[in-house]
Amino acid sequence: MERPLDTARLGDHLDRLYRAAWALSGSREDAEDLVQETYARVLKRPRLIRYGDDLGYLLGALRNTFLTQKRTESRRLRPVALPDDLDFVADPRATQPHAALEAGEVYAAIAELPHTFRDVLVAVDVAGLSYNETARALGLREGTVMSRLYRARQQVVRRVDGIGARSRSPLKEQCKPAKEEQWFAAPPSPQR
Repeated sequence: MERPLDTARLGDHLDRLYRAAWALSGSREDAEDLVQETYARVLKRPRLIRYGDDLGYLLGALRNTFLTQKRTESRRLRPVALPDDLDFVADPRATQPHAALEAGEVYAAIAELPHTFRDVLVAVDVAGLSYNETARALGLREGTVMSRLYRARQQVVRRVDGIGARSRSPLKEQCKPAKEEQWFAAPPSPQR
């Protein structure tokens, strides 16, 4: 059953799309640009939703816009990289600087994941879709979503734990599972 995309409610999904874009791109500024570009493309012409909900459709459009931008960037000449010894500039809007820094580390770690893991993690943990909604949006089986999500979470924890010689903090402790069973209601599928 087809129905038109509800353009009057697009603003309801802005925060979730922004978080998903931040996880995909690894930077807040790029995330803002990505969400803006996605909305511009979606609003260019009327859209019909065949399966699922508006958020699932918008996440798919966001992912496609991100991949299009990456393909375009790969064809451009690359500028010279900045030196590694630049000072960190704190976000003046952050109420807790260490939390903002750690959130940036987590989003950067998510952005470095292979796309098969990153897409599932962004859909479930960042945008808040269920396993079923994620499976429909990405064209996967629900078991594949659970398996990829489990592996993606493990990789993010390993990458965040490996960043710098910073002291352990509550955010990292929350991200790291005490036992593997805490991530899923059902046990993870065997490694492939």
